[in-house]
Amino acid sequence: MKNLLSVVKISVPDQVYLKDPETSDLGKRIIENSILLIDELGFDSFTFKKLGTKIGSNESSIYRYFESKHKLLLYLSSWYWAWLEYQLVVETFSLSNPKEKLNKAVAIVTNTVAFDRNFSHINEVVLYKIIVNESSKSFLTKEVDSENKEGYFEIYKRLITRLSDMMLAINPNFAFSLSLASTVLEGGLHQHFLQAHFPSITNCKNDKTPTDFFLDLIENALK
Repeated sequence: MKNLLSVVKISVPDQVYLKDPETSDLGKRIIENSILLIDELGFDSFTFKKLGTKIGSNESSIYRYFESKHKLLLYLSSWYWAWLEYQLVVETFSLSNPKEKLNKAVAIVTNTVAFDRNFSHINEVVLYKIIVNESSKSFLTKEVDSENKEGYFEIYKRLITRLSDMMLAINPNFAFSLSLASTVLEGGLHQHFLQAHFPSITNCKNDKTPTDFFLDLIENALK
């Protein structure tokens, strides 16, 4: 299994890039350093010019991979969702009990992220911080409907569908599985954001985690 993990390639919809950054050293440096720079500056202050300075390359070379910083954020978000989906599939594949499988999946999508050594050019811990703080900017745009039709968000939607199917395996008559699954996925990020910035308006602190909250919510909803 360890050898298998070392050769895994996380696939991102090719619509979001002009040239696959995984195919070159420069592309990998663009991804690695964009994560660090967005975390440092925030997405609004991040520019390709600043990224070019950081990696010692022309700004124009970055545009050969991504036509805009919006597309770069879509790439980072898609990579994260695909990586998370991979974790979910691997960790739940051998579980036959539907409740145990769902609980494991919820823990995976709502826990804080640990560093994954299988992808040396991507710091998943820092990327997770960007997803918590910035990922909504990838779809809160005027272009969201057209980008959705073009398949930009397929991985994100597929991950929600996987959670929904696990809920229906426990209660096939539950009428709101997609709504609850999307609430869990986005709500996990939101609760971690509240923990970091608005701790007075969340119960998820000390010995109570977002995972605890959503497991309790799901158990009551699926009764």
